[in-house]
Amino acid sequence: MTLVVNHNLMAMNVARNLNSHYGNLAASTRKLSSGLRVGTAADDAAGLAIRELMRSDVSTLHQGVRNANDAISLIQTADGALQTVDEKLIRMKELAEQAATGTYDSVQRAIIDSEYQQMASEITRISMATDFNNIKLLDGNLSSDKHDGSGLNSTGKLKVHFGTGNDSAEDYYYIQIGCTTASALGLGNNAGQASKDQGGFSISTQEMAQKSLEAVNRAIVSKDNIRAHLGALQNRLEATISNITIQAENVQAAESRISDADVATEMTQFVRNQVLSNSAVSMLGQANQLPQMAMQLIG
Repeated sequence: MTLVVNHNLMAMNVARNLNSHYGNLAASTRKLSSGLRVGTAADDAAGLAIRELMRSDVSTLHQGVRNANDAISLIQTADGALQTVDEKLIRMKELAEQAATGTYDSVQRAIIDSEYQQMASEITRISMATDFNNIKLLDGNLSSDKHDGSGLNSTGKLKVHFGTGNDSAEDYYYIQIGCTTASALGLGNNAGQASKDQGGFSISTQEMAQKSLEAVNRAIVSKDNIRAHLGALQNRLEATISNITIQAENVQAAESRISDADVATEMTQFVRNQVLSNSAVSMLGQANQLPQMAMQLIG
């Protein structure tokens, strides 16, 4: 290399290397300070795209867990109300048994029937009043086999969504709860003609009281079927939550391997780039002194 004064090629070369090392040092500093290996699209374009998809899945799965927990709370609310209904049905059967014997006259049996009707009214009140987030649970609102979510308020059976997509086999299922009002169970003086014929309408006569024993028993079985169905759904939701939690954890681990910086490796790169930058700064100072050699020859 010739000795010239117009161009300091050595200094230009060192300056280029310094800029490169300093850029790498800045990148290492950014990664270490943020903890991310992929902080911008330039770091890893394909990795960034995959990471963002994984991050959306993780967030969606976590919300799915919350959705499933909300559904469990809804089921527990309905089951708690049905437990109270159970107590009323037991009392109604006890009253029917009392009125079915011949040791009471019509006046006394009418008094017994009065309490029987009050129990039926209370069952209806509980069924109409039980709700979760303003969703009626036991009035037949969720008893339909069809679900329609096209309107502002969904109708029919309740859809519980917990997956990341919209596949009926993987991402959601339904909660269906039958009507548990006294008339739907065939009990009380609002139950209709069928209740009169099969019992359950009243216990004001000995014959009707005897028939009501079987009617109340049928109502208890109907109520127990609903509770058993809800219990099975709760167990299923708890299993779903466990599975989704594991899935979210594994996706989070995969996303971390793509996105997060390996501190040990990155610190090694940081020290290397720092040494190279310091060396380049030192050598740039030396390279800037080289034209002085030419001036010595001229002088």
